[in-house]
Amino acid sequence: MLPQVCFFMSIVFSFVVWGIVTSRYIWPKLRLLQLAEALRPLLLLHGFRFIGLAFLVPGVVSPDLSYAFAHRAAYGDVVAAALALLSLVSLPSRAGIVIAWVFNLWGTADLLDAFYQANSGRLLAGQLGATYFIPTIVVPLLLITHGLVFLILVRHQSQSAMRESRRPVEVTGEGRKPTQVLSRSLG
Repeated sequence: MLPQVCFFMSIVFSFVVWGIVTSRYIWPKLRLLQLAEALRPLLLLHGFRFIGLAFLVPGVVSPDLSYAFAHRAAYGDVVAAALALLSLVSLPSRAGIVIAWVFNLWGTADLLDAFYQANSGRLLAGQLGATYFIPTIVVPLLLITHGLVFLILVRHQSQSAMRESRRPVEVTGEGRKPTQVLSRSLG
């Protein structure tokens, strides 16, 4: 039972440490950036999720590691990495933002599913072999940065909505359609 306690304690400590690093050093810098610039370093980080393929390598993990867990975790990570990189190259276009949302929803669900699969399959820490570092060090960072991506995307949407609501609206005589008034006196 002691290895399982050590495993879960490692995950808890990792969440605490990554939370401190994020709140003190990462978020204060990212919150000042424009949407695309704030997303880029987080998307690059998630581009490394191909390391989940290590779950499929014999000798790296125990032969006792559940086939279902290993395949879901590995291929879910590869899809998340591909979506992160696709979003990265598509930014700052609207398609890039949409792909960032898709990536973030997929990536978060994939990590939560891996935790669920590990718990329901009674995964033992020793079955992870050399991949032990993935759930104990990497996954907490990835979940925290998924939270940052959600925060950045939601903040951008609310800021865009606020800017739109502040713009003066002119009502035309034809069909009474609203059109935005452009103020050229400021520029």
